[in-house]
Amino acid sequence: MGRRQLDAALETVEKALATAEHSGEPYSIPELLRIKGEVLLEQPANGAVSAAEGCFFGAIALAREQESLFWELRAALSLARMRTKEHRRDEGKRILASVYDRFTEGFGTADLLLAREMLEQLA
Repeated sequence: MGRRQLDAALETVEKALATAEHSGEPYSIPELLRIKGEVLLEQPANGAVSAAEGCFFGAIALAREQESLFWELRAALSLARMRTKEHRRDEGKRILASVYDRFTEGFGTADLLLAREMLEQLA
């Protein structure tokens, strides 16, 4: 993705976050924060990785507060991928497993299959 596309993506997600925050329906904010983190990871700017990490942790915390285990899993997957690229596999595995292990159903869904595959790779 080019610099212009990344800037446009970041602007779009910022607008979506503002809309979600002001609408009184914050259910989508954890996913929007996760997406923002993914976009930031593609940015070449200094501090982008730290900002992305903040988005992922924010998404996880908000999803937990909302009791939205699905959004929490998606954010944990993104954070675990980031940790793996940083050669912090054990931390990535711990973060992802802490969310994955709380699921009791839905193990055939794409996100849970992806999480299980990632946990197996990190074992």
